Amino acid sequence: MKILGLSCFYHDAAAALLVDGEPVAAVQEERLSRRKNDAAFPIEAVEYCLDVAGLEPEELDAVVFYERPMLKFERVLTTALRAFPQSWRSFPHAMKNMLGEKAWVRGIITSRLGVPGNKILFTEHHQSHAAAAFLTAPTERAAILTADGVGEWATLTVGTGTRGASGTSIQIDREIRFPHSLGMLYSTFTAYLGFAVNEGEYKVMGLASYGEPTMADAVRKLIPRTADGAFRLDLDYFDFHTTAKRSFSEKFIRLFGPPRSRYEPINLATDEGRRFANCAASVQRVLEDILVDLTRDLHDRTGLPDLCLGGGVALNGVANARILKESGFERLFVPPAPGDAGCALGAALYADRIHFGNPDRHFPDHPFWGPDPDYDALPRIAAEDKFPHEDLTEEALIEETAGDLQAGRIVGWIQGRTEFGPRALGNRSLLAAPHAAAMRDRLNRDIKYREEFRPFAPVCPVEEAARFFELPPGGARLARFMSGVFPVRPEWRGRLAAITHVDGTARLQTLERSFAPRLYDLIQAYGRRTGVPVLLNTSFNLAGEPIVCTAQEGYSTFRRSGVDLLIVGNTRVRKRSRAAAAAAQEEELV
Repeated sequence: MKILGLSCFYHDAAAALLVDGEPVAAVQEERLSRRKNDAAFPIEAVEYCLDVAGLEPEELDAVVFYERPMLKFERVLTTALRAFPQSWRSFPHAMKNMLGEKAWVRGIITSRLGVPGNKILFTEHHQSHAAAAFLTAPTERAAILTADGVGEWATLTVGTGTRGASGTSIQIDREIRFPHSLGMLYSTFTAYLGFAVNEGEYKVMGLASYGEPTMADAVRKLIPRTADGAFRLDLDYFDFHTTAKRSFSEKFIRLFGPPRSRYEPINLATDEGRRFANCAASVQRVLEDILVDLTRDLHDRTGLPDLCLGGGVALNGVANARILKESGFERLFVPPAPGDAGCALGAALYADRIHFGNPDRHFPDHPFWGPDPDYDALPRIAAEDKFPHEDLTEEALIEETAGDLQAGRIVGWIQGRTEFGPRALGNRSLLAAPHAAAMRDRLNRDIKYREEFRPFAPVCPVEEAARFFELPPGGARLARFMSGVFPVRPEWRGRLAAITHVDGTARLQTLERSFAPRLYDLIQAYGRRTGVPVLLNTSFNLAGEPIVCTAQEGYSTFRRSGVDLLIVGNTRVRKRSRAAAAAAQEEELV
């Protein structure tokens, strides 16, 4: 069977294709359209997936949308009516928004792809999250927890999954419904702290390390626990259910103080900057505590050793590490794309394994389902711009790049198919030496153009990781997709200053050679030179832009930033010296 999964019309639109139960392609629309967090119908992502498989749309057996639009419309309408008259201003906007493209998805898919309506299926939003988390994990039986802002009605679900020769099932046992939502709690604080919702939540997590949870009791007033161990939001502190203009109320402001303007820098040396940091630390602590309680209860009820975690909340690596350490589960699996983009793959998997009842299949344990970079483009572009470039043998590429990194150069690294998910895991990365704090500051200031408090991640061979990082049992697995934050061993923090956050932790990626062989060999070569087989690994993009996809995009980013070297496949391009640049400019003028 040929099944296409789609997610779109909210944020992080994506498409994913299964052929006979095997993944063939998956990519976010933003990587192709070059619009950050692109929510539009993912026509370019669909075309890419079909091109990889050599298919026409009419050859598809099913197209599966990642949620049920009319059930979502019911929630939007019901919420607006419940909030009336406070919602009267936002009601027309909400209805126009839903009654546009979002409610008539079947017709849009038919018109855009030419697929008949009887081939178009729908899953529930959290079913897609659960399938993306469980059916891609190397486990046959596991507990499942999904948590995000909101799908149709559900904001958090718990249940179990089984797979194998006897069939596949995903059983959702309990759910929490909108407006009561951990994701909306965290997003409200994201907006309050002046960051963009659905994009800036990781900034809140980074900022939290600079503060103390002095306001945790105040945050708990917003989200009291219920007798059954769940939670509810005290809606007097929120406005997201009554208006699209602001998520927090005046009562919220009276409790926490004036919000930060998005244009106001956070100066941690001032009382105001420390207040914002303490606020971030407090909501982070409360989120962690609730998730640990819920997962501990889930472990006690199921007795299973494995937990699969999905939804946007699963991107919180600090909380994930606490869940692994304190919940009782032996292994925690978080997919590389746990958010809405991953729902495109989850929807396709749910339809294949559960709706159609096809047999379970092993899912490849990597995220590389996007486009290749077009290796031939870089030499041509560099030659046109008179930039020095060369094609190297494998051995020379590894050894010379290791030397460049040792010398303090920053390397743009593009290899193979791009990652599916929000993190660069070795195929679209910026690589640098991890030793000096000055490297972190240089990357934030001259390349990423982002806040100085933002940390960077290390990548390390899995067999070496415990030497440098304090990993609990199961930690190396959680770090496979950079999904956990762990302490850097105290004796190494001075020599790993560029990747050690202010609280002594790092969001680690552990690397097996089979996962990314060339990157693995590069790290080992760097380790032979320095005694420390660890590199700084961050996504290859500038602030406000998607991660680069093609060689041309990597070259453009290289030209517009402080990146010293660009490597695509076996081709290496260096920045021109000042003398060479001046000579080239003079030649152009002549």
